Amino acid sequence: MKLSTMGNLKPFGPLYENAQKQFLKAADLMELDPNIGNFLLWPQRILEVHFPVVMDDGRVEIFEGYRVQHNTARGPAKGGIRYHPDTNLDEVASLAFWMTWKCAVMNLPYGGGKGGVRVDVTKLSEKELERLSRRFFSEIQMMVGPHKDIPAPDVNTNAKIMAWYMDTYSMNVGYTALGVVTGKPLDLGGSEGRPEATGRGVAITANEACKVLGKDISKATVAIQGFGNVGSYSAKILSEEFGAKVVAVSDVSGGLYNENGLDIDDLIAYRDANKGLIKGYPKAKPITNEELLELDVDILVPAALENAITEKNANNIRAKIIVEGANGPTTPEAEEILIKKGVLIVPDILANAGGVTVSYFEWVQDLQTFFWDIDDIRKKLTKMMVNAFAEVYKTKEKYNTDMRTAAYIVAISRVANAVKERGYYPM
Repeated sequence: MKLSTMGNLKPFGPLYENAQKQFLKAADLMELDPNIGNFLLWPQRILEVHFPVVMDDGRVEIFEGYRVQHNTARGPAKGGIRYHPDTNLDEVASLAFWMTWKCAVMNLPYGGGKGGVRVDVTKLSEKELERLSRRFFSEIQMMVGPHKDIPAPDVNTNAKIMAWYMDTYSMNVGYTALGVVTGKPLDLGGSEGRPEATGRGVAITANEACKVLGKDISKATVAIQGFGNVGSYSAKILSEEFGAKVVAVSDVSGGLYNENGLDIDDLIAYRDANKGLIKGYPKAKPITNEELLELDVDILVPAALENAITEKNANNIRAKIIVEGANGPTTPEAEEILIKKGVLIVPDILANAGGVTVSYFEWVQDLQTFFWDIDDIRKKLTKMMVNAFAEVYKTKEKYNTDMRTAAYIVAISRVANAVKERGYYPM
């Protein structure tokens, strides 16, 4: 399938171009209708805003922000808002593009969205952060809403900021609209199980990967790069609920290794008392992040940075299963090497989709103003993750391809069918 040249459309930058290449690989294999394919290659809507914020000293600074909706054929747009000094349109558009496929592979009634503000939050006071957040959300309000586009936390945003967003929107429309964002505090329509959701999804898909390879996860060894929210919950759930032995973890301060397995609760307590870092933990041997990736373990969970696994270190990786907790941790070149070695890679749009799935649960609960307990959340999430993994693996076998391409085929098929069934308006 060839890229559309109508209107001289070009990718926003290298990240979006790479995202399109992943899409095109699957589109070619499944022989996607090029009319639908060319539509799905591009965002439907892009809003760029420049807005003033009054600083504590009385100065007025102008900030730049974005909201991108990639596709809404299956339902409202869904995706986080990030605050970062390097945020740009290429990044935000690419993340919105990926969110479409993440939602579709989980069979959620959403399309992909993403937002961002170019700002260094470390230079803002609490009040400046609140004024920026409320003004930005007012600026993009024309695009968002419980039935239009539902943002969520992302890099440097959190439940507190989601509460400000919800309150700002509610004050502007004149009624409390709990469903306008997800990732909110529990007292404001948040959902049980949201903090652990992405890590739980990683653990569930790791277990499913073991099953298809005939492995017993309770006898598996695991290394996890990244010990933030996703990595620490992945480690805790894999060890406590699935019986796996987590022998290594790492964060920005370095890595830890214990061949007998790490006490995850003890390590989390140490991290929380040590300014969020695991460096210096006395019950494990220090190792580097690079050494962690190359350990002789059954399961490797890259849950930190993008492009952690490259063609430079792929040949040295000895794990049989890679479960991508982070977004884009494996480069295309590295993936080719790993697949030739027989490594099963559970791709990010499946492996870390637990977060958006429980965000969907939160939205449903907000709309019906009836809330579920933690057992309901976990049971529903497990069922959806297991079903999604099975569908992707079945597609992998059908097309004799890798898991990432299979996940894209599943997702693209669902979105393409929605586009086809809705038709083109006006005719």
